[in-house]
Amino acid sequence: MALTGDLPEVGDQLPKFKLFDQQNNKVKTANLIGQVSLISVVPDLDTPVCTLQTRKFVQQADHYPAAKFYTVSNNSVAEQTGWCAAEGVQNVTLLSDEELSFGYETGLYVPNAGNLARSIWIIDETGKIVYRQIVIEQSEEPDYLAALTALEKLVPRVDA
Repeated sequence: MALTGDLPEVGDQLPKFKLFDQQNNKVKTANLIGQVSLISVVPDLDTPVCTLQTRKFVQQADHYPAAKFYTVSNNSVAEQTGWCAAEGVQNVTLLSDEELSFGYETGLYVPNAGNLARSIWIIDETGKIVYRQIVIEQSEEPDYLAALTALEKLVPRVDA
């Protein structure tokens, strides 16, 4: 799969972009700074693997109260809102990249597919990328354990 541009590396600052939350408010890179964040990027929420990936992180979010969990897709805000209602998702923030700002700035936009490449990013409270996984085969799930292990180096897991 061909991506657009250069992917940020571990150690780089998260590039500047804008997304939209479920209330259609603009969310910029600066809004993510200040708290450890796990950003799960999915090509299309309305597909089984993307739903599974998002659900897995929804299930884990409560164990990491010191971190913020985001799911980014280029589904519209309306599509994301409908998905959340249908799936009962509450503790993960969905962000729409319908304008592809995030996709172009991170190099994750896949022009031949018209969506974002499946990936996981963890940033520290300063916005520095401390973990990334770009899933080569888009029909496969990411390595959840590796991502959560990287997250635990920054914030403790709390068992409910």
